Amino acid sequence: VTTESGLQYEVLKAGDGPRPTNGQQVRLHYKGTLIDGKEFDSSYGRGEPAVFQVGGLITGFNQALELMPVGSHWRVVIPGDLAYGPGGAGGDIGPNATLIFEIELLEIVE
Repeated sequence: VTTESGLQYEVLKAGDGPRPTNGQQVRLHYKGTLIDGKEFDSSYGRGEPAVFQVGGLITGFNQALELMPVGSHWRVVIPGDLAYGPGGAGGDIGPNATLIFEIELLEIVE
């Protein structure tokens, strides 16, 4: 599926819980890779889920979370303009890099 903004996602497992909204904390597992498959970040590698605030991440990740019901597992392709843009981020993520995330939305943290 491609959204109006250009975000693309594939539902690997459909969840049936509520969708988080901007400002809520969520607990999730994720793996981030570049278009060439090089992994740049993963909560799986750390052995525990991450907790993030919806709205506090790169634009494409925020957009994906607001579309995902709790219990979902998605593969999300975030174009550079919805990721880190022309500045990139650190050594691995270059300017306008497209990022691919697998996101497993575990729960909304009250």
